[in-house]
Amino acid sequence: MTKRQEVLADFGEFALRSQQLDSVLAEACRLVGEALETGRAKVLEIQDAGKTLFLRAGVGWDPGAVGELRMPMEEHTSETFAVAAGGPVISQDIGREDRFDVPPFMREAGVVALVNVPIFLPGGRAYGLLQVDDTRPRDFGNDDIQFLRTYSTILGPVIDRLLMARDLRRSEERFRLTVEAALDYAIFVTDPQDRIADWLPGAEAVFGWAAEEAVGQPAAITFTPEDRASGQDRWETDTARREGVAPNVRWHVRKDGGRVFIEGSTRALRDADGTLLGFLKIGQDVTARREAGERLRESEERFRQFSDASSDVIWVRDAETLRIEYLSPAFEAVYGESREAVLGEGGLQHWAGLVHPEDRERALSMIRQVQAGERVLNAFRILRSSDGETRWIENTDFPLFDASGRVQRIAGLAKDVTEARMSAARLEVLVAELQHRSRNLLGVVASVASKTLGHEGPAADFQARLQALSRAQGLLSQFGSDNAEVGALVRAELAAHTDVRPPKVVVSGPRVLLTARQVQNFSLALHELTTNAVKYGALRDDAGQLTVSWTGDQDERGQRRLTLDWIESGMELQPVAMTRHGYGRQLIERALSYALRARTEFVLGEDGVRCRIQLPLQ
Repeated sequence: MTKRQEVLADFGEFALRSQQLDSVLAEACRLVGEALETGRAKVLEIQDAGKTLFLRAGVGWDPGAVGELRMPMEEHTSETFAVAAGGPVISQDIGREDRFDVPPFMREAGVVALVNVPIFLPGGRAYGLLQVDDTRPRDFGNDDIQFLRTYSTILGPVIDRLLMARDLRRSEERFRLTVEAALDYAIFVTDPQDRIADWLPGAEAVFGWAAEEAVGQPAAITFTPEDRASGQDRWETDTARREGVAPNVRWHVRKDGGRVFIEGSTRALRDADGTLLGFLKIGQDVTARREAGERLRESEERFRQFSDASSDVIWVRDAETLRIEYLSPAFEAVYGESREAVLGEGGLQHWAGLVHPEDRERALSMIRQVQAGERVLNAFRILRSSDGETRWIENTDFPLFDASGRVQRIAGLAKDVTEARMSAARLEVLVAELQHRSRNLLGVVASVASKTLGHEGPAADFQARLQALSRAQGLLSQFGSDNAEVGALVRAELAAHTDVRPPKVVVSGPRVLLTARQVQNFSLALHELTTNAVKYGALRDDAGQLTVSWTGDQDERGQRRLTLDWIESGMELQPVAMTRHGYGRQLIERALSYALRARTEFVLGEDGVRCRIQLPLQ
């Protein structure tokens, strides 16, 4: 009895000194094995919600089994029987045991007799079992059983204390790792006088002071001079002392004098008796987010001012539902409807109802194209219910993508172009009328010339040149603008005198436009080249060939220009043609250079004319 009391005392002293659960359990097994003179004992821990037994500690067992062995906690085992009974279970000889099964590893280890004593934690929760084994048949007596009951009763609270200490250490470690990793959070603790007592890494990262610099300083060092002057630091601690917590949302200063915006709080720390221990201050550095928010608000305000002042309609729709999220005030002036009519449910149908029936499906199809990620330009008519007018709208629609590249919204600009279209139509009528009158005037001049000068000699040449100018005017009318295409001018002039068919006549070149000012002189040059070819050159009989080609290239200064080559070949020039320097050649070599800053080359070869005209393009 004395020896066993000494064992209990030794175990108690060891448990007080040690904070490691495995060490305490290993010592408990050693002492109980010595006390019962078996040299073998182990502690089995219940795990997996009562489904598994884990060999947590032991003496007299293979070291490979301790801390490794797990076995199912089955119904017909001595361990399960002992936990259910709530007291010791003895087997004097497992070879004769018929009450329960014995795990095979125990038989293999030579166990003959054993006693299982359940270990309960405070509150009655089963932790596991203290199991003492013997390799000989043994009748564990009442003294043995009472000693083991006392031993397990002491083990329970010791294990519970060590488990709680382990959980506390783990919790503290998790807290330490958390606060040290939260570098964008300034966390520090002050004493009741608001002097800094603990300065965590996040506080150093946000404010710049190292812990040895900050500890002992008043927390007011983080406040701006104006807040210290107004007593904001004292108001925070007074409010937290009175109400438990106080908001801390304001600008603060760093060690380097820079400023950071903090969103946080100051919380009073009290013990169980309510005595104030100090203050916990936690704040997040939201400077970047606040500045980004300010920039966003400024951007939104600029956008609002722009859209409010714009006479064009600015709109944004959700790409999936097509519900309007934003609509500028100009909508009411352009469409003659209130914005509320199209901002709610059914807004798309209401907007479509304002579109002219003939243009409605095309306008809706454009929206579907933008939903698919395309950018479109669309013009359609609307019928304004406010005044019954038909107005032309020009819409520029485009998709807005999210970060993943998906069309999130669609937006657009709508412009009332009714007056512009009407002006363009009136201008087109005026231009057509002017060109028609120009052709009529040229006809009148030609008629007066023929009646005054007759139809022969210079009068005939004069009339032909007037007709060339008239053809140029006709092409300008045909193009509907103040431009005409080079190929059309060449073919029209040739067609007035001969059949434009290969291989006798070959015409080729890209689409190049000339202005009205260039057309007049260029047409006269083409006329002179054509009439000379008809009278003396390649178009006089079937022997010759004419090739007219042009390109749009750049000169040495990078300016766009037209280069036209007129090449006659395959015939013999008459002597009169070789020596003649008439109006046409003068027009080409002098007038084009003077009027249009053109460069010309005019060569009379043995088999025909070669002419190159290089004309700057606008």
